[in-house]
Amino acid sequence: MDGKREARTPVWIFAYGSLIWKPGFDFAERALAEIVGYRRGFCMTSIHYRGTPEAPGLVLALDADPAGRCSGVAYRLPPETSEAGLAYVRERELVSRAYDEARLPLRLDDGREVDGYVYVVNRDHAQYRGGLTPEQQAEVIARAEGPMGTNAEYLVSTVASLAALGLEDPELVALAAMVRARRGDP
Repeated sequence: MDGKREARTPVWIFAYGSLIWKPGFDFAERALAEIVGYRRGFCMTSIHYRGTPEAPGLVLALDADPAGRCSGVAYRLPPETSEAGLAYVRERELVSRAYDEARLPLRLDDGREVDGYVYVVNRDHAQYRGGLTPEQQAEVIARAEGPMGTNAEYLVSTVASLAALGLEDPELVALAAMVRARRGDP
């Protein structure tokens, strides 16, 4: 290899929920991004982080939807720590195999298109809960708690993080209001 270092393909990870406000890995670049063909929604039970096997919570997942779009954050990992960063995200996101890892195109806010690692819900997995009404979601989220805290905290943190980035999600904002009402929170 004539002394030149082999170029590495940049590793990008798409965040649409808790990875936005708690990535847990080093990154070299952070950009607003959008993915097409999926929508963000509370369609997966949480038995490890925001609920328990006996009293599951709900967490966000990307669910396939031909008309769907989801805005979030894309992180480019530093080449020197990309393997460790990706291993961390895999351990965190693939804990019960309810997500599938995919490499999908992302459009960054500056117009660049990159391929990124994206964690999408596996509709065949026992934890898939697509089709719940917002009221049903609010009931679960208002009461659920797991080792990482309450399900309501997860929702509120995600809504606040999206709003701070200028990526308000009206469905999540409405859901947060329903959860606050059920919990008696201000």
